[in-house]
Amino acid sequence: MAPMSAPEGRRIRVRGMVQGVGFRPTVWRLAQRHGITGEVRNDGDGVLIEAWGAADAIEALVRAVRSEAPPLARIESLDVSALDLAAPDAGTAPAEFRIGSSRQGEVHTAIVPDAATCTDCLADIRDPGDRRHGYAFTNCTHCGPRLSIVQGVPYDRARTTMAGFVMCTACRREYENPADRRFHAQPTACPACGPRLRLEDAAGTEVKGPDGAIAAARAALLAGGIVAIKGLGGFHLVC
Repeated sequence: MAPMSAPEGRRIRVRGMVQGVGFRPTVWRLAQRHGITGEVRNDGDGVLIEAWGAADAIEALVRAVRSEAPPLARIESLDVSALDLAAPDAGTAPAEFRIGSSRQGEVHTAIVPDAATCTDCLADIRDPGDRRHGYAFTNCTHCGPRLSIVQGVPYDRARTTMAGFVMCTACRREYENPADRRFHAQPTACPACGPRLRLEDAAGTEVKGPDGAIAAARAALLAGGIVAIKGLGGFHLVC
C-alpha cells in the first residue's frame, strides 16, 4: 500500500462583497464536504481561507467556493497561493476546519446593500408556531440590513447599530451554529431581544406598541392621515 501523501496547504484570498452574506459558514460547510482542515476568517481585505488537504480536495474546494457562494455574495477575485506548513504563522496542519475571529487591518473590502426579506424568513414571519411570527425585523444571512447599519469593517455585530441589542439565548444559539442560516447574521433578532415597532403621534408620544402599531397606522391612513414610516435609511411618507 502506498503511503498517504502529506496534506498540502493553500492560502485562498477572496475579495469583493463577501462579508455579511454568510460566506464563512458556506466555506465551513464546503470544507466539511471535501475533507479540508484549516480556517476561514474576515479581515480588511475580505475573506481569507487557510486550507490543508489533498491537492485535488483543495482544488474542489476552490471550485465550490466560486460556484456555491451565498446568494448575496459578489466575488471580484479569488487568488490561491501556497501555504508553507513550516512557516512560523502556519505551524502544522490543524485537525479540523474552523471559523476564526475577524482581524483588523486596512480596509479594502465592501459591504453588500440591504436585501429584501428572503422566502425562508417570510415563512418564519407567517408561521403562527414560529417564535418570529409577525416580527417585522426578521432576517438571516441571506437578507436584511447590511450597508445601512454598518459602522466599521470587518463586518461584525459590534461594528453595527445592532451592537446595543443583546441577543437572547435562542438567537445566540442560532448565531453561533455554523450549520444555521443565521450563523453570524449580524442583524439577527427576535421579539424577545431585538428592535420593536411602535406608533407615535405628532408630538412623539407612543400611542401603540408592537402588537397594534401596524393596524393603527393602517387605520390612520384610511382616515386620511399621513404616516411617516422610519426605515433604516430615512423616512417614507405615506398617505
